[in-house]
Amino acid sequence: MSELTGVLAVYKPAGFTSHDVVAKARRILGMKRIGHTGTLDPQVTGVLPLCLGRATRVVEYIQELPKEYVATLRLGLSSDTEDLTGTITETVDEVHVTEAEVLTVLKSFQGVISQVPPMYSAVKVDGKRLYELAREGKTVERKSREVEIYEIEMTGMVWNGNHPDVTFRVLCSKGTYIRTLCVDIGRALGLPGVMVKLERTMSAGISASHCLTLEQIAEHKEAGTLEAHLIAADEAISHLPRHTVMDEKKKAALQGQRLSIRHVAPEVQHNGHFRLYDEQGGFLGIYVLEETGAIAPVKVFAQA
Repeated sequence: MSELTGVLAVYKPAGFTSHDVVAKARRILGMKRIGHTGTLDPQVTGVLPLCLGRATRVVEYIQELPKEYVATLRLGLSSDTEDLTGTITETVDEVHVTEAEVLTVLKSFQGVISQVPPMYSAVKVDGKRLYELAREGKTVERKSREVEIYEIEMTGMVWNGNHPDVTFRVLCSKGTYIRTLCVDIGRALGLPGVMVKLERTMSAGISASHCLTLEQIAEHKEAGTLEAHLIAADEAISHLPRHTVMDEKKKAALQGQRLSIRHVAPEVQHNGHFRLYDEQGGFLGIYVLEETGAIAPVKVFAQA
């Protein structure tokens, strides 16, 4: 039996790390070559695309795509981890804030913003992960980084005693920390803030409604119907432009030879990566236009 290849959309349950999900999938599928496309904290649920077999070679391209979340922020509390898994460090007994004020502040976060990675994160400083330093009781200076919030909207606001819980949907770029976004929204309102719930509702263009649970994956594996639920590697990176190479140059392209752009249609006019197909629609691999004007392979998927 040939190895499964493609992208499997998993709905990650709470209490599992992304690594746990990969380990569980390896046991269910009986295969080692599985990679995930973006870490989710254990308490976070939602879309976790897994790349199986040769599709692990497109992980880096999938990771670059925007992600969508639904988050709940509680105003009036803060913690050392920026969510409820940590120790509460500040409490405001009574919060005075209106829905209109929250809406205005949320809107102000749309666009390119600057974030300081939280201490409890996997970012490395001097070779050590921040969460390792945080567990040692250390706090170090972190460089801010730019991320982009494409869309942000409030979906609800309810009072939990004296503290309002604000739920919002956000579509953002890779590398955005939603915990930190919650803290920064609170700060902009003049209040401490903490993330109380988070679900990733879309990743790599895959919505939560198209995901399978680990139990469903096991059922499909048993029934021999799992392959029908896989997304082809080239379909998963459909954000990359599509080009076709002439049949007489297909073999040369697969052998890693550089080709003139006149052998490819439509004409390649950008320097980024693109998907290359043969005239029958077969996916050959990921290629790039070099400064010399030739196209060169980055990752070849078909065989010469």
